[in-house]
Formats: sequence, C-alpha cells, structure tokens
Amino acid sequence: MRLGPLPEEEWDDEVISALSRMLPAERRNAEKAGNVLTTMARHPALTKAFLTFNVHLLFRSTLTERLRELAILRVAYRRNCAYEWDHHARMGIDAGLTETEVEAARGNAQITDDFDLAVLRAVDELDEKSNLSDETWAALSERFSERQIMDFVFTVGAYAMLASAINTFGIEVDTRH
Repeated sequence: MRLGPLPEEEWDDEVISALSRMLPAERRNAEKAGNVLTTMARHPALTKAFLTFNVHLLFRSTLTERLRELAILRVAYRRNCAYEWDHHARMGIDAGLTETEVEAARGNAQITDDFDLAVLRAVDELDEKSNLSDETWAALSERFSERQIMDFVFTVGAYAMLASAINTFGIEVDTRH
C-alpha cells in the first residue's frame, strides 16, 4: 500500500463534508466509509469534486444499473483492479446481472445478447483507443439515446481513472461488506 486510509484521528469537518456527497451520515467515518473513500479523504477538495461527478454516474445516470455495472466490471477486469471488481461484482448481481454475465465481463463466460456484447466491445475500444468505432457507435445507438451514450462514455472513463488511482495507491479490497 502506497497511500493508506486517512487515520480516524485526522478526520475533520472538511473530510466529513467531502464524503457527504455520497455517504449517509452513519457511514461518514473511518470504519464504515470503505478503503477507497477513506484514502481519498486525504484530499478532501478532490474527494468532494470527484464524488459530485461519481454520484451522477451511480445515481442520476440515464444508463440502467445493469448496463452500468456490466461496463464498470469490464473496466475493472481490463485495468486489473481487484477493488473495483469486488465492489461492482456485488453491485452487478444486485442490479440484475447473472453470475454468467459477471464472469463474461472478464471473458470467462459467453454472453449471447448482442447489445451486452456491444457494451463490452465499446468498453474495450474506449480503453484501447479512447474512441468508438463507427460500428460500435451504431450498435450502441440502436438502444441508447445521445445522453445514454454520453453517460456511458463518462462512466467508462471515470472508472478507468478510478482504477488507476486504486491500483497506484495500492488500495486494498475491503474485508467488511
């Protein structure tokens, strides 16, 4: 671990305020916030800005929860981010993904739904080229509105960035769920 969670004795009103963007009051503490947020708490201004954006992606996005989680899982797999994988595999199941679909996000199972395949291909293209091919854009456009495509691209980018931070800082998977 290169950068660990902020020790509880260093938590102040600025940290609590930053975390209030996402967490209910009972989770705004070093024990219940989780390793990512307690590490981000070391930089409250950045945390506040990122969580404002992330709250949109998680709670106000035009994407369905299921497709959002499928995309995030593919990002986590491609970026080799155990923390993101662990967290979002559970969220994906809660959002309606099957165990087979979760495993398909890492290439360990087959998905037969053409649109799910397009979503996985789109994540791959964004990760490899920071762009979508015309074919993939067309496939997404069959079911996604313009706003959904925008939310999709920003979701993939945000979670790729978050995976980079998690991996670089050495943030460990939470042992409590």
